Amino acid sequence: MKAIAIYEHGGPEVLRYVDLPEPEISEEEVLVRLRASALNHMDIFVRRGWRGLKLSFPHIPGADGAGVVEEVGASVEGVERGDPVVLNPGLNCGRCEFCLRGDDSLCVRYGILGEHANGTYAELVRVPGRNVLPMKKGFSFGEAAAIPLVFMTAWRMLVTRAKVQPGEDVLVLGAGGGVASAAIQIAALLGARVLATSSSEEKLKKAQEIGADIVINYREQPFEKVVWERTGKRGVDVVVETVGEATWKKSLRSLAKGGRLVTCGATTGPMGETDIRLVFWRQLRIIGSTMGTRAGLEEVLDLAWSHRLSPSIHAVLPLEKARDAQMIMESGEHFGKIVLQP
Repeated sequence: MKAIAIYEHGGPEVLRYVDLPEPEISEEEVLVRLRASALNHMDIFVRRGWRGLKLSFPHIPGADGAGVVEEVGASVEGVERGDPVVLNPGLNCGRCEFCLRGDDSLCVRYGILGEHANGTYAELVRVPGRNVLPMKKGFSFGEAAAIPLVFMTAWRMLVTRAKVQPGEDVLVLGAGGGVASAAIQIAALLGARVLATSSSEEKLKKAQEIGADIVINYREQPFEKVVWERTGKRGVDVVVETVGEATWKKSLRSLAKGGRLVTCGATTGPMGETDIRLVFWRQLRIIGSTMGTRAGLEEVLDLAWSHRLSPSIHAVLPLEKARDAQMIMESGEHFGKIVLQP
């Protein structure tokens, strides 16, 4: 099969378009012929590598995908060859205390497709049978592939962890990112007033189109000061933080008394400065969140199938152009998702 693989860590040049053997499945797995895969920042981190990451080379990146079932393991139920499916990128054991209570992403053996197992930058991928979900007719494979990771992550952040309520103010940083663009839509759906930041007027316009009420160009003015002014010197109830070190201090200062900062990432670095006095005096909550659950993904997909949520797709490129796709993502030029097609 054709695939994009890395044989070492490095820049975009280590992504190679190669022929690899077709995956063999166990009785608990499903083989899916991919029609689309979608990029995430995690793909870039995996390509670059980090201390403690151990990959078996050649390694195929990619967490998100959608396609048609090619082969079904003997013990897999409810899935048939030829079924159009979308993939759940979260890998869990299904047996530990966290899995049994429905907290998939706290699984003691939790992993992510494309990081802990070969991923979706390929013509074929093998996944556990429980990781395929049916696609609804009328949707493209590209649309389906662009939904899972970012929407299930944003859903867990806003609904499960931060528990956003109607009428609250929610600040979403870096509106063009996949999780951020999903969070804008979800926060609006929940009845919140959404404030969004970006350095691009074009991205801010798109943010408004998908649900942002107030947009802030952080290159022109400090976003925390604008937040303070636009909320009547109160601050926002929730900050959706995916940026990390560069914005952490300002994000905390943007919160109202009793506010919640929910974080799922640290794109600009992991060492955010925290004024502890601000945390206890304003009685703030800092909430961590990783990925999501199958139940959350099912809710998100139901909303997508009914057109209440919709992925923002920046570009669709052939699989062999994965280098170009990752370079677009690294440049920050995109709004929403970049999709690859085998």
